[in-house]
Amino acid sequence: MRRKGSLNSMQVAPYVFIFPFIASFLIFYLYPIISTFVMSFQQIYPGQVSFIGLTNYHKLDNPEFKIALWNSLRYTVYTIALLIPIPLFLAVLLNTGNRRINALYRSILYIPSLVSIVVAGTIMRLLLVSSPKGIVNAAIIFFGGEARQWLLGGPAQAMVLLLILALWRWVGVNIIYFLSGLQAIPDELYEAADIDGASSWQRLRFITIPLLKNTTIFVTTISIFGGFAMFEESFILWAGKPSPNNVGLTMVGHLYNKGFQEGDLGMASAIGIVLLFIVFSLSISFLKIFGFFSSEGK
Repeated sequence: MRRKGSLNSMQVAPYVFIFPFIASFLIFYLYPIISTFVMSFQQIYPGQVSFIGLTNYHKLDNPEFKIALWNSLRYTVYTIALLIPIPLFLAVLLNTGNRRINALYRSILYIPSLVSIVVAGTIMRLLLVSSPKGIVNAAIIFFGGEARQWLLGGPAQAMVLLLILALWRWVGVNIIYFLSGLQAIPDELYEAADIDGASSWQRLRFITIPLLKNTTIFVTTISIFGGFAMFEESFILWAGKPSPNNVGLTMVGHLYNKGFQEGDLGMASAIGIVLLFIVFSLSISFLKIFGFFSSEGK
């Protein structure tokens, strides 16, 4: 007979199982957020902490922060515009035809996500060496072009390089998400569409895309988080140095510079709180617009 209150009793056991999650959430998520919020109202230097109110937030009205915000916003919008339709199209192709061949293609497309971003960024930086002997420049010269300084260009060129790295790394992951959603769609719907004489485009438009709504919402939401959290790609691509005219500066990169290079943890905390507010607001607004919180969206 189990004693009331013992660890394996019906009343206590559920709390024992969920305790690790609650403890990790409080220690590693809730406490850091509260601590960061408090620090954003302080001036923090080694051995010196003082309350300064909203001064850190007022300091955010500067060109460097605006560039970082604009770069992060553009990067997020562009990655969503690329990393939703392209993986969806490839997933539809891989969901039909020879299963063995498609499984091989899936593996090939997914492998880049297993590569460390440090390794991927370093390889890309070496490929884009400004010297005529660099691999990319050497190929361009071979075909009659001129060598370019790829990492010293303007904002548009820098954004293209970051997007290429993002596509190479994350297309395979999103394909897996969409494939899981496609496999949940009943085959009977496609068979009925074939009987009615529906074309491939009509099947995609009226069956596949509507029934992938929840998967698309999920992929878009994590893309919002991933876009604003982007840091390693830019940091590694420019070898940990400031990019020309801050063309590769992001919100997290700006936070890193203020907190760890300049030692101003109060300012870094203010940037982090603003970033948290932006990401949370955009994510909730997106979910609400697409009816995720309504009964129709479930």
